[in-house]
Amino acid sequence: MMSLYIHVLACAFGLGSWVAVNGMWVELPLIVNVLPEGWDLPSYLTVIIQLANIGPILVTLVHKLYPGRLRENLVICAVLMIGILACILLTVFWKKTTVFFGQPRSTAFFIITFFLSLVDCTSSVTFLPFMMQLPNKYITTYFIGEGLSGFLPGLVALAQGVGMTKCVDVSQTSGNLSNPGHENFTLEAQYLPPNFSTEIFFSFLVVMMVISLGAFGLLNHVPWSLTRSTEDLVSEPGTVVMVSGGLENQAANNSGMNSQERATGDQPKPLIVKSYYSRYELAFIYCMVVCVNCATNGLLPSVQTFSCMPYGNMVYHLSASLSSLANPLACLIAMFAPKRSLVLLGILCLLGTGFGGYNMAMAVMSPCPILQDSPLGKILIVLSWILFTGLLSYVKVMVGVILRDQSHIALVWCGAAVQAGSLLGSFIMFPLVSIYHLFKSGDICNNKCTSF
Repeated sequence: MMSLYIHVLACAFGLGSWVAVNGMWVELPLIVNVLPEGWDLPSYLTVIIQLANIGPILVTLVHKLYPGRLRENLVICAVLMIGILACILLTVFWKKTTVFFGQPRSTAFFIITFFLSLVDCTSSVTFLPFMMQLPNKYITTYFIGEGLSGFLPGLVALAQGVGMTKCVDVSQTSGNLSNPGHENFTLEAQYLPPNFSTEIFFSFLVVMMVISLGAFGLLNHVPWSLTRSTEDLVSEPGTVVMVSGGLENQAANNSGMNSQERATGDQPKPLIVKSYYSRYELAFIYCMVVCVNCATNGLLPSVQTFSCMPYGNMVYHLSASLSSLANPLACLIAMFAPKRSLVLLGILCLLGTGFGGYNMAMAVMSPCPILQDSPLGKILIVLSWILFTGLLSYVKVMVGVILRDQSHIALVWCGAAVQAGSLLGSFIMFPLVSIYHLFKSGDICNNKCTSF
């Protein structure tokens, strides 16, 4: 009974890891129609999320400079309380704007998003070390909760739906003196309300963060007889990384134990682990890490509005929600069907990149992508986003598993490659989208597009 109780707490604690940022992304189809940045909004968010990595950097520096001085319990408590406060403020102030250089800007939304991203990024280097006080089986449950932090917001967003769009005639009285009183009629898009408001959705995020904080408090009172040291955890075989939702968590869970050392254990291994990769194979693996994270964390999220919105608000809503569900599902598949073949992972990477290329091509063609008015075009763009996210998420998890079995330094370089790719993608796209405006937004009611 105690074991089930701790499993539930570990899963609930994992919910608070990335629920805020994941929730933000799936709610964008409703937010972009309200905030002044419009379709450019995702490009701002990708940069803000990358800047929030200052949190884990500071935690890592404190560990290096003052080993043993940082009290992780206090840091986690502070992080979760900041997350709860930020979600509450988001519920109240997300629509508030200020004027900069004559243009309205979503200043409050950006500041609150930074703190939410700071919370979620810092969770990658604080939550897992805390969980390593418990036996390995509970860490696996924690990763299930972390996967649910992406899965549950997607489900709630699907239940929320998105308001249907209708085009209505809006009359404007002409100020022409030669023809006073003449009315011009223009089409204007009106968005019908969803099943429940954005404020209620953000309130759901508050509840998830409160649940995570409550679970953390209860885990602190778990009997010490159930805990064990980090060294004991690392010395026994486990499947923790197989269910991880991200490479950073895998890096934090390894203390340099290579596959040859584990091979001396008595328990059978679920996978045949290659003990050595050549320099060229490792270079290929790290190139995959950089490219995959550049695409998934920077390039494509910045232009999802441009690739989906021309097909309609409902298409964007489905693409955002279902692709968010594809990530934890891909991690679950990686747990039950792990494949370490570099050839297979390379093929999956190419396939995922191909779907990403299709998404990017539709964004470049905005506001008039191919098959814009066809049901086939809408189905293709939704499927493309799902497969792009799912395939590359599987590659990310399996690459982390491979590098976990090499050495601790291999995982350190993996984390560096993840951040390098993410930063590269974000800082490439931000000026292209938000400064030079190479991607064009449109009006679904007034676009004049040639049929393909």
